[in-house]
This record gives sequence, structure tokens and C-alpha cells, in this order.
Amino acid sequence: MRVLGIDPGSRVAGYGIVEEQKGKLSAVAWGVVKPPQSKELHHRLKYLFEAYAELVIEYRPDEVAVENVFFAENARSALVLGHARAAAFLPALVQNIPFNEYTALQVKKALVGAGHAGKGQVAAMVCRLLNMKEIPKPEDVTDALAVAVTHLHATPMRRRLAMVKEAAPTVRRIKRGVRG
Repeated sequence: MRVLGIDPGSRVAGYGIVEEQKGKLSAVAWGVVKPPQSKELHHRLKYLFEAYAELVIEYRPDEVAVENVFFAENARSALVLGHARAAAFLPALVQNIPFNEYTALQVKKALVGAGHAGKGQVAAMVCRLLNMKEIPKPEDVTDALAVAVTHLHATPMRRRLAMVKEAAPTVRRIKRGVRG
């Protein structure tokens, strides 16, 4: 399975493509998307959307994982970040690629085992899990790779839960003595 992980931002956004084959994780590609700073917000959002669309076309991820940020310095920052997140996952939706969102707390718990782990701990674990020689820079890239790894770790459980949920109505009918 190949996952495109995204750490959204309106000025700098990180991305990382992580692949799992036979239980082994590897980083396929990573980098940042930096829209021109002189442009107005709608131009930056278009630039972000097009950059993510190119990544989806070039790397053909099976799924996309986006970091979901719950805080911002002020209301305007929160609104701008919300727009940037939409630009991140819309190319996946257009291509009918499933996407999921993870909070920083979920990512830290999945990678380090503690929700209040530092960025350095998460970065070190990303390096270890992806067998990278050095921590990718800037932090946006490490965060994007971490989101992709989190999704790959969560996917088997999500599939099992979906199977249980699909089977649940059948189980309830059988318990009540009704079959079929």
C-alpha cells in the first residue's frame, strides 16, 4: 500500500510518500510545497491544489492521510489553515482516493506511544521506521511522513473494524432468532 501523507499549510506544506510492502515501510519521496508568498490566498490555494494533484498523479497513492490541526493563533489563521487542508485532500477526492485525517496527538501516540512526545522524538522514530540515515528537513516533511506512517499502522485495524461493523447486523439477527 502506498500513502501520501500531508502536513498542510498555506505558506509551507510538507508531503511524504510512504509505501508498505510485505510489512516493510519505505519512504518513496518527500518534500515541501511552497506557494509564491506574494500571491493572495486564493492563488496560494490554487497552487497548493495543483501541486497535490500532481503528486497524486505522479505517485498514485492508494490512500491519502492529512494532519488535522485543532489550534491556531487566531480565527483568521484557523480559517486559512482550513482552506489549506481542503486544498490538500480535494485532489484525492477528485480521483476517488480514500483519505483520512489524524491529529498530532494521534500521530505521536501511534509513533512514539505518548501523545505528548516532542517533535524530535517523532522525527527520530520516523527515521527509524523508514530506515532513513538522517531526519528530513524541514519539520513539515517529517510531520507528513509521520502522518503517512500513522495511517499505514492504523489501516489494518480500520479494515478489521469495518468488517465487524458489516457483520454486526447479521449477528444481531441471528441472536434474535431471525436468519437471512
